Amino acid sequence: MYGSYATAEQAVQEQKKFLYKVYAWMGMAVLLTAFAAYFTAQNESLQSLIFGNMFGWIVLVAAELGLVWFLSSRVFRLSFETGLALFTLYSVLNGITLSAIFLVYSLGTISSVFFVSSAMFFAMSAYGWITKADLSKWGNILFMALIGVIIASLVNFFLHSSVFQTIISFVGVLVFVGLTAYDTFRLKKLHAQMSDDSTLVRKLGVLGALSLYLDFINLFLMMLSLFGGRRGN
Repeated sequence: MYGSYATAEQAVQEQKKFLYKVYAWMGMAVLLTAFAAYFTAQNESLQSLIFGNMFGWIVLVAAELGLVWFLSSRVFRLSFETGLALFTLYSVLNGITLSAIFLVYSLGTISSVFFVSSAMFFAMSAYGWITKADLSKWGNILFMALIGVIIASLVNFFLHSSVFQTIISFVGVLVFVGLTAYDTFRLKKLHAQMSDDSTLVRKLGVLGALSLYLDFINLFLMMLSLFGGRRGN
């Protein structure tokens, strides 16, 4: 009896340590993204290179999409060090892309929305970790909703409707809030399944950090679009 209790308690502690590492890697990536975005926004030569012509922008976005796809699909085949390095590279490239927000929103606005988004993210992530409910059924629903948000965003790229964009951003906030809870819940389940293999657990940590990083960044961007207010407004 006491042995079973000790084993269960040890498993809980291992899960907590795993989650702390995931948050640490995710936090590192967010900081790198913020630094890269701010540095690029302050460098006119880089801005001209990236935003001055369509080719530079397309190459950067294509590199990001290819990198995140490769890492998501191959993370368990790569070494932990390679996976973490690719994740780091992706966060920097994403920061360069996101530097455009400094041209649209004030630093005060970005900071305020960042902190609100952080509070929402950690609240939902905590819920996904501690809840006793089975969130597995959320997966397909949230995935379909995400596809809908992506398609609607592409359509509005041509329509330029501010009302439609507000609706997209509102739905997007709900989707990424839900995905934050679901991805954290899924991480907990996967950790329980892989806990006997420390190598797999470390690689899972990179995948988990990437998933939560994407949830947070997209939640932040949707919140910024919804409540930010552009310069001059």
